[in-house]
Amino acid sequence: MGAYLEFARVYDEFMDNVDYNEWCSFAIKLLKKNGMENCNLVEIGCGTGSATMLFAKAGYSMTGIDISQEMLEIAMDKKNDEDIIYVLQDATELELPCKVPAMVSVGDSMNYITEYEDIVKVFKQVKKYLEEDGVFVFDLKTRKYFSDIGDSVIAEDREDNSFIWENYYDPEEEINEYDLTIFVQEEGDTFHRFTETHLQRGYTVGQMRTLVEQAGLKILEIMDSDTGEAVTETSERVYIVAKEQQKEL
Repeated sequence: MGAYLEFARVYDEFMDNVDYNEWCSFAIKLLKKNGMENCNLVEIGCGTGSATMLFAKAGYSMTGIDISQEMLEIAMDKKNDEDIIYVLQDATELELPCKVPAMVSVGDSMNYITEYEDIVKVFKQVKKYLEEDGVFVFDLKTRKYFSDIGDSVIAEDREDNSFIWENYYDPEEEINEYDLTIFVQEEGDTFHRFTETHLQRGYTVGQMRTLVEQAGLKILEIMDSDTGEAVTETSERVYIVAKEQQKEL
């Protein structure tokens, strides 16, 4: 997973159009459906903690995992009295002090794992630290989503900062590249310019099913995030529910 560096400073401001409540409500509904309520919950790819705080307010004892020190520092600053522990970790090397009943990942963090072998490593670590019959709920942007965006440019100018978001999708490599150029006002009329490049892979639902099961997890449900129904060829974002299953003796 690529780390957010300087972009972390303005991440929350530029993501103010994201409906974290909707994301988390959907995930919480799936967790509760599978008996996971008011329990220990690990969030993979927690970023600046916006979703983590919502899960905590819903009654979960949260551990947020992220690879970006910069993002976690902001998450720590935002935390009030929520029951949250933040940990700097690469999800492919996930280590927890004990097994937990549930894990979650929202905001397409799984798409940032662009190598097949790496995402299998993540799923294997999830399986390792889930209790028997534990549940992992995560969302994912599909290849259809990235294909629809294609090559495009988004620019936004705000009072004290602005950004240019250049998007490139390679359908053969199945990799989407975000080139970000951001201008942040420092003092007076002085602006600090910085750039970052982020990569995401556009997985198909079939690929994800294979990779999850390859790691020893069982797929319980895959649904369209917009409709809450079964996925179709037009589904651009999906939620996946996977379960830890003990090996038969």
